[in-house]
Amino acid sequence: MPEAALMGGLEALLTGIVDYAGLFPPAKLDMAPVVRNYAEYIESDRAWMLGRLIVPVARLEEFEHAAADALPTVDGAQPWMISALGGDDLDADLRAIDDFNRRHANAAEGLAIIDTLETRAETTSHVDQILRRLGDSLTAFVEIPIADDPRGLIASLAAEGVAAKVRTGGVTESAFPTVETLARFVLYCAAANVPFKATAGLHHPIRAPHRLTYEPDSESGVMHGFLNVFLCAAFARGAVLTDAEAREILNETDPHAFQFEESGVTWRDRRLTIDQITKTRQKFAASFGSCSFEEPADDLAALGLLPG
Repeated sequence: MPEAALMGGLEALLTGIVDYAGLFPPAKLDMAPVVRNYAEYIESDRAWMLGRLIVPVARLEEFEHAAADALPTVDGAQPWMISALGGDDLDADLRAIDDFNRRHANAAEGLAIIDTLETRAETTSHVDQILRRLGDSLTAFVEIPIADDPRGLIASLAAEGVAAKVRTGGVTESAFPTVETLARFVLYCAAANVPFKATAGLHHPIRAPHRLTYEPDSESGVMHGFLNVFLCAAFARGAVLTDAEAREILNETDPHAFQFEESGVTWRDRRLTIDQITKTRQKFAASFGSCSFEEPADDLAALGLLPG
């Protein structure tokens, strides 16, 4: 946990927030180092920020081989929590997930559970096709495009009580949604009571220009900050927030504009209580996938928000 003086608002906002996606760009690590990293992060001082491990369904067998000596093997131990990234054949994915969960409910096989499925849909009819196949055993996050008005897609998710997934960046500048587009998505989800998670491009706490990959000749661009995105979500859920105010939060580049206290968080003249932040994370803004767990935490430390 963070030091006592840093607990409260920061802890409520960031507990379990980073889903480790080391298999994906720009890190794009092999399975073995991803498994080693996740095992180390679970035991680290920053484990309180760690969420699920992201593994494509198509690579579950590869994961099982790589994690054979890493998964807990003691009855009653906490299983590794995995979010599975689906492919084009949803029925086959669901069978593979069910088989995986049956095997790894047994401590002798190593304890792990897939409780979340991430998939995507481009149209409302595609959303409906996906939802007809899903049972109640998995939490589903459906990635939807947001460049055009996403209200119809969000309404389809709301009707079935399913969560959304939004892409917040990538390895090219064009992969990042505009502030206006992202603000609209957050506000529509809040209005429709549709939870969401984010993926890609949220390596850094505060909106700022950064290199978009780890290559020396990488393209640079302005990246959204994960504090901006999740505090925007918390304010959108906890209070009446205008389009302009949502854009202003997402556009915030001054790290000192967000003040974390034991009793909550303030931004400019607005305030969130611990209860509001906690409910936001539990019921609305779930997590973000990142190919690096260390970079977000190290940046927080550099800002003085976490111990170094």
